[in-house]
Amino acid sequence: MRRSIAFVLCLGLSTVLVGGVRAAPPGHGREQASSSSAMIRFQRDLVNVLALRSEAEPLLGAALLARTLPDPPDYVNFHALIQRAAKAPDAGPGIAWAQLVDCDAKAACPNAEALATLKKKAADNAAVWLMVLGQAARDGDKDAAREALAKAAKATRYDDYAGISLAALAKAAAALPPPTDLYGKQGAANSAAGIRALLVFGLSQFQPLPGFQATARLCKDDKSLQQPCLELAKTLAWASSPLARSLGLHLEQTLSDDADTRLQARAARHDLVWQVHNFGELTLASQHHPDVAKMLLDLARNGGTRMSLILAALRAEHLPVDAPAGWEPPHKQRR
Repeated sequence: MRRSIAFVLCLGLSTVLVGGVRAAPPGHGREQASSSSAMIRFQRDLVNVLALRSEAEPLLGAALLARTLPDPPDYVNFHALIQRAAKAPDAGPGIAWAQLVDCDAKAACPNAEALATLKKKAADNAAVWLMVLGQAARDGDKDAAREALAKAAKATRYDDYAGISLAALAKAAAALPPPTDLYGKQGAANSAAGIRALLVFGLSQFQPLPGFQATARLCKDDKSLQQPCLELAKTLAWASSPLARSLGLHLEQTLSDDADTRLQARAARHDLVWQVHNFGELTLASQHHPDVAKMLLDLARNGGTRMSLILAALRAEHLPVDAPAGWEPPHKQRR
């Protein structure tokens, strides 16, 4: 993603959520390759087991596991499995959201069929209209972008369904025991829970992202849209996603005419960075601390949203959800 319009915070949040990759000491390339190969085999075995199911949730888990596999067979690749999940009797909007990235070079994202389903079944979800807004901005259709912004502003909630994908992945990862050759390898976890957490929280990052930058740019450049942008900001400030929440607070901080609102939004963004930073530390710790890994997996299996999982994890580890006085993000501390 490109850096623009004071949106660096969202980029920083995305980096933390994806998780850090620590450089291996010299001479460990062979162990890393072995560990990576073992993880791929584990993913492939899980997909083969879950592909036998007919319910939407295990098929979603299988699809998400298959998405990063190298050259899976056509009948168990992401496209085939997410299509089956979408056609399952118990499929909901969360399946359609994951299906948005079911597209190839011949069909532009987002997936048109999935987006049509979401417009019909989740019209009160601002995430759907921000996805439409991003598509319109990409196509250079300013009128469609403004129309999508208006619909997003009138929406009652923002949900990117990441909690549904996390739950599906956490349950899918428990379908088989991890292979023994994954234990103790360089960069891998040292427990079954740690291996599963590494897999679940790594793959959960491949969620469809709506047009956050396009929305920020539109609200910044068109002063006539101040009111709908602020209405949207109120919804996003309580969003299911840290990135969406960051955008909402950014809009309040930069567009509100009220000084107190701007100050509160700035403080809330600071707390949000603290929350995401510490959650990122917990996901890294899960590789070598089975109790942390088990806690995170239990929370993921219980469902909810990514934000509810982050806050619950911090409380479970007795970490404050508000940033301590004087705390600054690590990237600022290094300057």
